[in-house]
Amino acid sequence: MRTHRTRTSLGALAVAAVLTLSACGGGDGSSADDDAPAATSSDSAKSEAGAGIPDVVAEVNGEEVTKDEFVPIYEAQLEQATTQSQMTGEAPDEEALKKATLDDLVDTELLAQEAEARGIEVTDEDVDAELTSLAEQNGMQTGEELLEAIAQQGMDEETARAQVETQVLIEQLVEDESGPFEPTEKELRAIYDDAKKQQAQSGQDGQQIPPFAEVREQIVEQARAQETGSVAGGLVEDLREAAEITVNL
Repeated sequence: MRTHRTRTSLGALAVAAVLTLSACGGGDGSSADDDAPAATSSDSAKSEAGAGIPDVVAEVNGEEVTKDEFVPIYEAQLEQATTQSQMTGEAPDEEALKKATLDDLVDTELLAQEAEARGIEVTDEDVDAELTSLAEQNGMQTGEELLEAIAQQGMDEETARAQVETQVLIEQLVEDESGPFEPTEKELRAIYDDAKKQQAQSGQDGQQIPPFAEVREQIVEQARAQETGSVAGGLVEDLREAAEITVNL
Protein backbone atom coordinates (compact mmCIF):
# COMPACT_ATOMS: atom_id res chain seq x y z
CA MET A 1 0.00 0.00 0.00
CA ARG A 2 1.29 3.42 -0.93
CA THR A 3 2.15 6.02 1.66
CA HIS A 4 -0.45 8.58 2.70
CA ARG A 5 -0.50 11.87 0.85
CA THR A 6 -2.53 15.02 1.19
CA ARG A 7 -5.56 14.92 -1.07
CA THR A 8 -7.33 17.80 -2.67
CA SER A 9 -10.26 17.83 -5.03
CA LEU A 10 -10.24 17.56 -8.81
CA GLY A 11 -12.27 20.76 -8.70
CA ALA A 12 -9.07 22.52 -7.69
CA LEU A 13 -7.43 21.51 -10.94
CA ALA A 14 -7.74 24.96 -12.53
CA VAL A 15 -6.04 26.73 -9.64
CA ALA A 16 -4.03 28.77 -12.14
CA ALA A 17 -7.17 30.10 -13.77
CA VAL A 18 -8.75 30.86 -10.40
CA LEU A 19 -5.72 32.79 -9.21
CA THR A 20 -5.53 34.67 -12.49
CA LEU A 21 -9.16 35.68 -12.26
CA SER A 22 -8.62 36.83 -8.69
CA ALA A 23 -5.66 38.95 -9.72
CA CYS A 24 -7.35 40.48 -12.78
CA GLY A 25 -10.75 40.95 -11.20
CA GLY A 26 -9.59 43.55 -8.75
CA GLY A 27 -11.77 42.11 -6.00
CA ASP A 28 -11.24 45.14 -3.75
CA GLY A 29 -14.43 46.98 -4.50
CA SER A 30 -16.13 45.85 -1.30
CA SER A 31 -15.64 47.46 2.05
CA ALA A 32 -14.96 45.79 5.37
CA ASP A 33 -18.59 46.43 6.31
CA ASP A 34 -19.74 44.68 3.13
CA ASP A 35 -17.64 41.63 3.96
CA ALA A 36 -18.73 41.27 7.58
CA PRO A 37 -22.17 39.65 7.04
CA ALA A 38 -20.72 37.10 4.59
CA ALA A 39 -18.00 36.10 7.04
CA THR A 40 -20.55 35.66 9.83
CA SER A 41 -22.85 33.48 7.73
CA SER A 42 -20.07 31.34 6.31
CA ASP A 43 -18.46 30.85 9.71
CA SER A 44 -21.77 29.61 11.05
CA ALA A 45 -22.18 27.20 8.13
CA LYS A 46 -18.61 25.95 8.47
CA SER A 47 -19.04 25.23 12.17
CA GLU A 48 -21.68 22.60 11.26
CA ALA A 49 -19.91 21.24 8.17
CA GLY A 50 -18.47 18.20 9.93
CA ALA A 51 -21.71 17.18 11.67
CA GLY A 52 -22.82 13.68 10.76
CA ILE A 53 -19.81 12.97 8.52
CA PRO A 54 -18.39 9.43 9.01
CA ASP A 55 -14.68 9.01 9.76
CA VAL A 56 -14.22 7.27 6.40
CA VAL A 57 -16.39 8.89 3.72
CA ALA A 58 -15.35 6.52 0.92
CA GLU A 59 -13.00 3.72 -0.08
CA VAL A 60 -11.45 3.67 -3.54
CA ASN A 61 -9.80 0.37 -4.49
CA GLY A 62 -9.05 -0.17 -0.80
CA GLU A 63 -7.74 3.35 -0.15
CA GLU A 64 -9.65 5.36 2.45
CA VAL A 65 -10.88 8.91 1.89
CA THR A 66 -11.31 10.29 5.39
CA LYS A 67 -13.48 12.85 7.11
CA ASP A 68 -10.38 14.94 7.84
CA GLU A 69 -9.70 15.13 4.09
CA PHE A 70 -13.33 15.74 3.13
CA VAL A 71 -14.38 18.42 5.61
CA PRO A 72 -11.86 21.22 4.75
CA ILE A 73 -12.69 20.97 1.05
CA TYR A 74 -16.42 20.83 1.73
CA GLU A 75 -16.12 23.81 4.08
CA ALA A 76 -14.42 25.86 1.36
CA GLN A 77 -17.13 24.94 -1.15
CA LEU A 78 -19.88 25.70 1.37
CA GLU A 79 -18.35 29.04 2.25
CA GLN A 80 -18.25 30.04 -1.41
CA ALA A 81 -21.83 28.86 -1.97
CA THR A 82 -23.02 30.69 1.14
CA THR A 83 -21.43 33.92 -0.04
CA GLN A 84 -23.04 33.52 -3.46
CA SER A 85 -26.42 32.81 -1.86
CA GLN A 86 -26.41 36.25 -0.29
CA MET A 87 -26.44 37.70 -3.81
CA THR A 88 -28.93 35.24 -5.33
CA GLY A 89 -31.19 34.79 -2.29
CA GLU A 90 -31.12 31.01 -2.83
CA ALA A 91 -29.77 28.86 -0.01
CA PRO A 92 -26.97 26.40 -0.87
CA ASP A 93 -27.99 22.79 -1.54
CA GLU A 94 -25.74 21.23 1.08
CA GLU A 95 -26.50 17.62 0.13
CA ALA A 96 -25.68 18.27 -3.51
CA LEU A 97 -22.52 20.09 -2.40
CA LYS A 98 -21.45 17.13 -0.26
CA LYS A 99 -21.99 14.73 -3.17
CA ALA A 100 -20.04 16.93 -5.57
CA THR A 101 -17.16 17.27 -3.09
CA LEU A 102 -17.01 13.52 -2.52
CA ASP A 103 -17.21 12.78 -6.25
CA ASP A 104 -14.27 15.13 -6.82
CA LEU A 105 -12.22 13.42 -4.13
CA VAL A 106 -12.99 9.96 -5.50
CA ASP A 107 -12.14 11.06 -9.04
CA THR A 108 -8.87 12.60 -7.87
CA GLU A 109 -7.95 9.43 -5.98
CA LEU A 110 -8.63 7.34 -9.08
CA LEU A 111 -6.39 9.59 -11.17
CA ALA A 112 -3.68 9.54 -8.50
CA GLN A 113 -3.75 5.74 -8.39
CA GLU A 114 -3.49 5.61 -12.18
CA ALA A 115 -0.57 8.06 -12.11
CA GLU A 116 1.17 5.89 -9.52
CA ALA A 117 0.57 2.77 -11.61
CA ARG A 118 2.30 4.54 -14.52
CA GLY A 119 5.24 5.54 -12.35
CA ILE A 120 4.40 9.25 -12.38
CA GLU A 121 5.61 11.19 -9.34
CA VAL A 122 5.48 14.87 -8.38
CA THR A 123 8.46 16.22 -6.45
CA ASP A 124 8.74 19.28 -4.23
CA GLU A 125 10.81 20.82 -7.02
CA ASP A 126 7.90 20.29 -9.46
CA VAL A 127 5.54 22.06 -7.06
CA ASP A 128 8.00 24.93 -6.54
CA ALA A 129 8.39 25.34 -10.30
CA GLU A 130 4.64 25.44 -10.81
CA LEU A 131 4.23 27.98 -8.00
CA THR A 132 6.85 30.17 -9.66
CA SER A 133 5.03 29.88 -12.99
CA LEU A 134 1.71 30.78 -11.36
CA ALA A 135 3.34 33.71 -9.60
CA GLU A 136 4.68 35.08 -12.89
CA GLN A 137 1.25 34.70 -14.50
CA ASN A 138 -0.13 36.86 -11.69
CA GLY A 139 2.53 39.55 -11.98
CA MET A 140 4.57 38.35 -8.99
CA GLN A 141 8.23 37.44 -8.68
CA THR A 142 8.30 34.28 -6.55
CA GLY A 143 6.22 31.35 -5.39
CA GLU A 144 6.57 32.59 -1.82
CA GLU A 145 4.98 35.89 -2.80
CA LEU A 146 2.10 33.99 -4.40
CA LEU A 147 1.60 31.85 -1.30
CA GLU A 148 1.41 35.00 0.81
CA ALA A 149 -1.27 36.39 -1.51
CA ILE A 150 -3.19 33.12 -1.31
CA ALA A 151 -2.95 33.18 2.49
CA GLN A 152 -4.66 36.57 2.46
CA GLN A 153 -7.56 34.86 0.69
CA GLY A 154 -7.83 32.37 3.56
CA MET A 155 -5.92 29.36 2.19
CA ASP A 156 -2.96 28.07 4.18
CA GLU A 157 0.32 27.08 2.52
CA GLU A 158 -0.12 23.34 3.02
CA THR A 159 -3.51 23.37 1.28
CA ALA A 160 -2.23 25.60 -1.53
CA ARG A 161 0.76 23.34 -2.18
CA ALA A 162 -1.50 20.27 -2.09
CA GLN A 163 -3.74 21.83 -4.74
CA VAL A 164 -0.76 22.66 -6.93
CA GLU A 165 0.63 19.14 -6.43
CA THR A 166 -2.70 17.67 -7.56
CA GLN A 167 -2.73 19.97 -10.58
CA VAL A 168 0.81 18.99 -11.63
CA LEU A 169 0.15 15.27 -11.06
CA ILE A 170 -2.95 15.28 -13.26
CA GLU A 171 -1.24 17.40 -15.93
CA GLN A 172 1.60 14.87 -16.08
CA LEU A 173 -0.88 11.99 -16.26
CA VAL A 174 -2.83 13.70 -19.05
CA GLU A 175 0.37 14.35 -21.01
CA ASP A 176 1.32 10.69 -20.59
CA GLU A 177 -2.14 9.74 -21.86
CA SER A 178 -2.52 12.06 -24.86
CA GLY A 179 0.81 13.79 -25.42
CA PRO A 180 1.73 17.48 -25.15
CA PHE A 181 -1.02 20.02 -25.89
CA GLU A 182 -0.50 23.40 -27.52
CA PRO A 183 -3.62 25.47 -28.30
CA THR A 184 -3.96 27.12 -31.69
CA GLU A 185 -4.34 30.87 -32.13
CA LYS A 186 -7.93 30.29 -33.26
CA GLU A 187 -8.73 28.40 -30.04
CA LEU A 188 -7.18 31.17 -27.94
CA ARG A 189 -9.16 33.85 -29.76
CA ALA A 190 -12.37 31.85 -29.21
CA ILE A 191 -11.75 31.69 -25.44
CA TYR A 192 -11.03 35.42 -25.36
CA ASP A 193 -14.17 36.26 -27.35
CA ASP A 194 -16.29 34.04 -25.09
CA ALA A 195 -14.95 35.87 -22.03
CA LYS A 196 -15.86 39.22 -23.54
CA LYS A 197 -19.37 38.00 -24.39
CA GLN A 198 -19.89 36.68 -20.86
CA GLN A 199 -18.75 39.99 -19.43
CA ALA A 200 -21.16 41.90 -21.65
CA GLN A 201 -24.04 39.60 -20.70
CA SER A 202 -23.27 39.94 -16.99
CA GLY A 203 -23.38 43.72 -17.20
CA GLN A 204 -19.98 44.11 -15.51
CA ASP A 205 -18.96 47.09 -17.60
CA GLY A 206 -16.72 48.42 -14.84
CA GLN A 207 -14.27 45.52 -15.20
CA GLN A 208 -12.94 45.70 -18.75
CA ILE A 209 -11.05 42.69 -20.09
CA PRO A 210 -7.53 43.74 -21.15
CA PRO A 211 -6.50 43.53 -24.82
CA PHE A 212 -5.84 40.02 -26.14
CA ALA A 213 -2.07 40.54 -26.35
CA GLU A 214 -1.86 41.44 -22.66
CA VAL A 215 -3.67 38.33 -21.44
CA ARG A 216 -2.58 35.84 -24.10
CA GLU A 217 -0.37 33.80 -21.76
CA GLN A 218 -3.19 33.57 -19.22
CA ILE A 219 -5.55 32.36 -21.96
CA VAL A 220 -2.98 29.75 -22.98
CA GLU A 221 -2.99 28.43 -19.40
CA GLN A 222 -6.78 28.43 -19.37
CA ALA A 223 -6.87 26.46 -22.64
CA ARG A 224 -4.42 23.94 -21.22
CA ALA A 225 -6.50 23.62 -18.07
CA GLN A 226 -9.63 22.98 -20.15
CA GLU A 227 -7.84 20.33 -22.21
CA THR A 228 -6.46 18.72 -19.06
CA GLY A 229 -9.92 18.64 -17.53
CA SER A 230 -11.40 17.09 -20.65
CA VAL A 231 -8.81 14.32 -20.92
CA ALA A 232 -8.88 13.70 -17.17
CA GLY A 233 -12.68 13.42 -17.29
CA GLY A 234 -12.43 10.74 -19.96
CA LEU A 235 -9.86 8.86 -17.90
CA VAL A 236 -12.09 9.03 -14.82
CA GLU A 237 -15.01 7.50 -16.71
CA ASP A 238 -12.89 4.52 -17.71
CA LEU A 239 -11.30 4.17 -14.27
CA ARG A 240 -14.67 4.25 -12.48
CA GLU A 241 -15.91 1.32 -14.55
CA ALA A 242 -13.12 -0.93 -13.26
CA ALA A 243 -12.85 0.51 -9.73
CA GLU A 244 -14.17 -0.77 -6.42
CA ILE A 245 -15.75 2.27 -4.78
CA THR A 246 -17.63 2.27 -1.47
CA VAL A 247 -19.37 5.48 -0.46
CA ASN A 248 -20.29 5.93 3.22
CA LEU A 249 -21.63 9.47 3.07
